Amino acid sequence: MRHNLPMAHREFKDRLYPEFARVAQALGSDRRLELVDLLAQAPRRVEALAEETGMTVANVSQHLQVLKNARLVESERRGTTVTYRLGSPSVMSLWLALRGVAEDRLPEIEKLRREYSHDHEGGEVPREDVDRLLKRGKAVLVDVRPAMEFAHGHVAGAISIPIDELERRVEELPRNKRIVAYCRGAYCLFADEAVLLLRKRGYDAIRLEGGWPEWLDEGRAVTSA
Repeated sequence: MRHNLPMAHREFKDRLYPEFARVAQALGSDRRLELVDLLAQAPRRVEALAEETGMTVANVSQHLQVLKNARLVESERRGTTVTYRLGSPSVMSLWLALRGVAEDRLPEIEKLRREYSHDHEGGEVPREDVDRLLKRGKAVLVDVRPAMEFAHGHVAGAISIPIDELERRVEELPRNKRIVAYCRGAYCLFADEAVLLLRKRGYDAIRLEGGWPEWLDEGRAVTSA
């Protein structure tokens, strides 16, 4: 029977790697990666995803079906409304891992970030420092994502002021504490915009390193509304 092992090994590999490829192929689209990134924040209806991405409902539905066939997303129907969510936390971890490899190997990514991000004077607050700052009463943590994303889940101790409400609600923030803003992740510009606005108003403002998905993926304290 020993001489049959190589054939068995080959058959196993020939059947195994196409299953891995299903996941890789499902993620092999910039538009599908954007959908995964949005669903990492909160479940969404097809129409909401279409509005955020600038795609048609039909195109979003097609991309979601590819992701669903690879079991990367799940859907729930209530009447005529279909809501999509990530299939499991491991999907978000996979997206962050893919992004990390791209950051490491493709210098174009850092170039793009520098081109489109506002200058981070004073750097960013490391995620591991947040609990200490909040407990000492030295900072206020502000989630500037849309309210529905905050309600689905947010960093424990954060308050919600969506970026499109920040200018008219800025006086709700104390001037004697550092304001730490975060949003959808390292490549979301909401937090950059918030820091810029707050500094113009005289606040000591800084961005959190990363954002919601990085915080969640590391198993740090979270809560929901």
